[in-house]
Amino acid sequence: MHDLARGVARFRRDVFPAKARLFARLAGRHAPEVLFIGCSDARVPPELITQGEPGELFVVRTAGNIVPAYAPGADGVAASIEYAVGVLGVTEVVVCGHSYCGAMTALAEDRDLSGTPAVADWLRHADAARARVSAEAPAAESVDALVRANVHTQLANLATHPCVAGALARGTLTLRGWVFDIATGTVEELPATGSATGSVPSRATLPA
Repeated sequence: MHDLARGVARFRRDVFPAKARLFARLAGRHAPEVLFIGCSDARVPPELITQGEPGELFVVRTAGNIVPAYAPGADGVAASIEYAVGVLGVTEVVVCGHSYCGAMTALAEDRDLSGTPAVADWLRHADAARARVSAEAPAAESVDALVRANVHTQLANLATHPCVAGALARGTLTLRGWVFDIATGTVEELPATGSATGSVPSRATLPA
């Protein structure tokens, strides 16, 4: 078990001094360029994967890297997206799925989620991904295929948010879909499926 107190002490002793000037600048300035929407899975750390410095990524993490389509009312995910795009003015949004995703495994294997009703309700935001995979390969609804379909589904949901739709229309925002492979550390950029994802190349592994 990681000792959190020791981790904080090590940060203060060994890490912070080397980045003290950076944190001093960040204390009065918050201007990330990228909104990174990833899974809450502890094995998928955005800053480690991208090797970003503090202040570079505005991070939202949800189970299954799910982004509910826009609807009026209080919504923590929607509020974070609106703040990142509409206030901070990020120019890029990445939706990152990953291998061995528990949420997508539960859907692919049609697991009984009656004991976790909140999880079951949340995963309904991935129904379109499940339907897409079932239509394309009804006999083989693999987890990997569902992970990729879910990234595309969540990008489409993201584009329904007014701040995102407006930024896309103005050409000031690019949406990208990634899949992180835990075992190999590779990041695959998925092909675009329409204008919502901006200019994204065909399936490719990002440079090592």
